[in-house]
Formats: sequence, structure tokens, C-alpha cells
Amino acid sequence: MTATTDGSTGALPPRAPAANEATAETTEPTDGTRTAVLDDTAESARRATARATDYLLSLQDPAGWWKGDLETNVTMDAEDLLLRQFLGIQDPELTQAAARHIRAEQRPDGTWATFYGGPGELSATIEAYVALRLAGDEPDAPHMADASVWIRAQGGIAAARVFTRIWLALFGWWKWQDLPELPPEILYLPKWFPLNIYDFGCWARQTIVPLTIVSAKRPVRPAPFGLDELHTDPRRPNPPRPLAPATSWDGLFQRLDKALHLYHKVALRTLRGAAMRSAARWIIERQENDGCWGGIQPPAVYSVIALHLLGYDLDHPVLRSGLASLDRFAVWRQDGPPGPDGSGGAPVRMIEACQSPVWDTCLATIALADAGVPADHPQLVKAVDWMLAEQIDRTGDWSVRRPQLPSGGWAFEFHNNTYPDIDDTAEVVLALRRVRHPDPQRVEAAVRRAVRWGVGMQSRNGAWGAFDADNTSPFPNRLPFCDFGEVVDPPSADVTAHVVEMLADVGRTHDPRTRRGIAWLLAEQEPSGAWFGRWGTNYVYGTGSVLPALAAAGIPGSHPAVRRAVRWLEQVQNDDGGWGEDQRSYQDPEKWAGRGASTASQTAWALMALLAAGERESRAVRRGVRWLTDTQREDGSWDEPYFTGTGFPWDFSINYHLYRQVFPLTALGRYLGGGPTSGPVGA
Repeated sequence: MTATTDGSTGALPPRAPAANEATAETTEPTDGTRTAVLDDTAESARRATARATDYLLSLQDPAGWWKGDLETNVTMDAEDLLLRQFLGIQDPELTQAAARHIRAEQRPDGTWATFYGGPGELSATIEAYVALRLAGDEPDAPHMADASVWIRAQGGIAAARVFTRIWLALFGWWKWQDLPELPPEILYLPKWFPLNIYDFGCWARQTIVPLTIVSAKRPVRPAPFGLDELHTDPRRPNPPRPLAPATSWDGLFQRLDKALHLYHKVALRTLRGAAMRSAARWIIERQENDGCWGGIQPPAVYSVIALHLLGYDLDHPVLRSGLASLDRFAVWRQDGPPGPDGSGGAPVRMIEACQSPVWDTCLATIALADAGVPADHPQLVKAVDWMLAEQIDRTGDWSVRRPQLPSGGWAFEFHNNTYPDIDDTAEVVLALRRVRHPDPQRVEAAVRRAVRWGVGMQSRNGAWGAFDADNTSPFPNRLPFCDFGEVVDPPSADVTAHVVEMLADVGRTHDPRTRRGIAWLLAEQEPSGAWFGRWGTNYVYGTGSVLPALAAAGIPGSHPAVRRAVRWLEQVQNDDGGWGEDQRSYQDPEKWAGRGASTASQTAWALMALLAAGERESRAVRRGVRWLTDTQREDGSWDEPYFTGTGFPWDFSINYHLYRQVFPLTALGRYLGGGPTSGPVGA
């Protein structure tokens, strides 16, 4: 079942008829009629492309970048309020604005989901409930009572994820000794030793290091109210659970956690103090110029708490700039339509987990270029100028595994020099090479540095991860502490495909490293014909990334892997002509892979794949293009409430608000123009 807009469940979108089904719907028209249909589809696509181009150009910032809102779930808003409560810096107006957003996201059954139309999620519902209590909502209010009844039915606070219980422990609503232990001495583990901090993905590493300080300090602030209503039995809030067998991995790590709890009681004060000071230095060294950490909200929140616990007051420059950076994650809007005088309703505040200007800018540049905007258009040149200024020329944590590799990548965010990522770097290169810049030598030099860095980040298996090379340890995900999503960064098909496409674009198709990447991609194809999507939802995204890369690298449309992928895309096309895939495909791919309500971004990904496979004249492409043109708004935009981006598969979903614009425009432009419009810099 798939969720409808009101949170209820409805039928799965029906699959398109199979190619061998003899129905009137699948019968191709005669040649003359077919030509007329193709002409009409192309004309509709031209009109839609023109409107979408104008709309996207209108969104560019005067500095040259694009950025859409990055929407996740209400845990970001709840934790922001909990942070302010912990630090004693509550602001009544801000609290009420956040509460309005949280209330608006509640489902009819009293729960909160982690993606649009998704099922209620326990930890998100607990955190939202506590945030609304902080905002003054009474536990016997109907919307609060509905939430607490559901929470108890799911096992109460004891069944929530570790991070939720950490937040509650900060106020005494949960006992620190009932949480997994994470000692700061972990920083002293050598880089070759299992569970050293560089075995974790960069996002987990940035979060875990400050949490080691919090775990060691075990602070408790006075709770403004009790939460007995969220326990199944307030007298026994944490009922004992049997350990897994000692011979299993879970059992081994559970017993390791018990040993760490014993160590907490006997740890040498001098060693622990030194470890916490080392952790503080590690945190401060990685603070960005804007005050944030890694350009993402969760590490910034925990870093502020950790440093404050070590005695840094809120006026200290590190904390002052850190708190200021958190304010920049807030998106303010008015609740309700404007009144007669032009004023809006009450203010509403949503917290972004991250911001995506580099990613959005390179994708927007590619979309506009592929849609036929002149290569020397002033707005494209300005976008290139901005991207060139964002290239990173210093080393970061990635150099632990690649110490001799010169820098040259791009990050995702405005300020994140420590963690450039391979995906952004590949797409920025593809964007730069689509623009005719007045200083081509400058662009060429940036591309050379980026390609050198990207190639150097290849993992041993021939593929690429997002932030680090060979970040594939099996141990971090097994720690009881790490139940908040993926905590390692293994190679993925989508990132590898983008790197392969970049290398083909710069003329390195026959480079042995490119061929190894292609071989890895071909080996990773699912039996269905699709590819798994790590950073976008899901098999539609993976397939939409891989087929254009294979085509760029010279793999013909007749290749068996390409034909299998085409058949899969045709089979999962919705009856309305679009494509969609629900986040639940990460949990139940047999039922949900390629299934979900049609969306603009996912329809575009499928079209980009089919066009790369030489299917421009196919009925599937024609129907997909018509779905895009028929669902476009008058202003040239598309509506897309569904979450089609991925932070952690299933655990953390993202709605990139610019995806609904850049990818449809790219697909329509390629449909009209016959493919990507890349070429040598300055050509």
C-alpha cells in the first residue's frame, strides 16, 4: 500500500502493461498517426522547456548560485528546540514558529513520519511530542493524546533510537547508564585499528566525536515537565532485554558495550581528560569559516553542546559563530495566504539538515545547458565563476586514506572545506564543461585538479564512495550506539556512474581506472535490470545515473545490461506515464522497487536513462515526456511533495526542492536535443 496525501493508505500505483500484453493501450499507431503524435509531443516539450528555462533562470541568486530548500523531517526542528532549552537560550517567538511547523506535519493518526506520505515513525513522533510540550502544548490536548497513545503502543521511549534517548537523557527523562557507551578515548585508536574514527563515514565521524564528550560528561539539566505518559510502564521505563548469543556479532558488541560501561566507572581521570581535550581540538580544527561543522546541522548541534560542557561559554567566538551558523539552517515562511493588506499569517520556521548550493548550482547549469541555453549565457558564466571560487585547495579527512593526493574537489554546501565529496566534484566538472567561459584556461586548470582528485579517490574495488576511499569497515554499523542510519561510506552505483560519466566527458574513456569503474557497475546490476540508488530514491535514481554514464563511456544501447535496464523501466512505468518510487523500496524492494506515485524528478531520471539507451522514439519515452508537460504549472515549475532524495537509505529521507525543476528540464532538453551538450572548455 502507498500513502495518500492525508496519510492514509491506498493502492499501489498500477504498473504499466507488459510489452507482450495485446491491449488497445499498448498498440502503436500507424506511421502517419505516429509521426503526428511525435510531432505533438515534441512541440509540447518545447513549450514546457521554454517555460521551465525561464523559471529556473529566475531562481538564480545574484552571486551566481542556486539553492532550493532541503526538507527532511521534524526531528531537525525538535532537536533545535531541545538544544535551546539545554543552553537556556529559548526564544518564545522562535519556539512558537517551530511548533507551528511541527503541528502542521502531524499525520491524522497522531504520528509524525520521516517522509511525505510515509508511515508514522516512533523516534520522530517522540521528539516532535517533546518539542510541542516545550512549546506549551498540554499532554491531554487531542493531538498530543493521540501521539502518546501511539508511542506507548510502539513500546514507548525504550523502543526509540539511541539519539532520541540521548536527547531525553540531557534532561533526566532517560538514564545515561541505560545508553550505549562511547568513550572519548576512541580518538586514540590508530588508523589501522578497527573502530578508529576514520572507519566511520564522515557524517557519522563528525557526530560521534562530540558525542564522546557528551557521553563522558553525562550532563542533566532540570526537566521542565515529566514524560511518564510516553512509557509503557513508568515504574519500569527500561525493561531488561536478553542479550543476543555471545557467538553472534550482535552479542559480541553488546558485551563490548557492557565492558565500556565498566570502563566508564574506572577510567583514569588524566587519560579521560586528555581524550576530551583531544576531541575538543579535533572539533575546533574542523569548524568552518561560517561557524558550522561540515555544513550539516547535526554535527554542529552536538559540537556546540560538547564544547559548552568543556567550559566554553556561549560568548566564546567558537560557540558564538557555531550558534549563528545554526540560525542559517532556518527557513522562515508565513502560515496561510496573504491577507488583504499583503501580510501573511503567523510565521513558521523549518530547519534544514543541510544546504545544497554547490549541488543545486551544478545541476541547474547542466539542465540549462542541455535545454539549449547558449553556452556563453551571462547567467551560466556567473554560475561557473561562483563554482570555480568554491573549489577546495586544502586537505581534509579524506587525506587519511589518500595522504599524497592533492586536493581539488567540491563540497555540497556553502562552507565545507573539510569534506569535499566525489559526487559533487564529478557533476561540477560536467557543468563547467558545458559553459563557454571567457577564461577557458582557468576552467581547464580547475577541471584538471578535480579529475586528478576524483580519480585518486577510487576505492580498491574500482568504484567510488561519496566522501572517502575504501570506507567499508563492517564494524561501525554493529555498534549498539550506531542505530541512526548508515555510518560507513562504501562505493555506490550512482556516485561511481557520475565519476565514469565525468571521465568519459574529459576523454578518459579508455583509462584503466574508468574501465574498472564500468566493470564494477555492470557487475552491480540487480537481477531485475535496475541499479540500487544510494543517494536518491532508489532504483529509478540508480538506473537513471548508470545508463547515461554507460552511454557516455561508449557502451552501446544493444548491450545486454542496457536492454535489461530498459525493460525494467518500461515495466515499472505508471499508468499515467510517469515514474515514481516510494522510500519503502529501501525496506521492501520486492514490493516497492520502482513503485510509487509519479514525481517530476523520478520521471526525469527514467527518461534520462531511456534517452541514453537510444529509446527516444519509444512509447515509454513519449508517455513520460507527456506526463512532464501535462503536469507542469503555468509558471514553468512542477509540484513535488514526495521525498526523492536520500541521506541514509530508509532512515533519513530528503525532499530537495530544486530536484523538481532541474531534472525535468534536463530530461526535456535531452529529449529535444538528442543528448547532453557537453564539450571541451571554451569550445
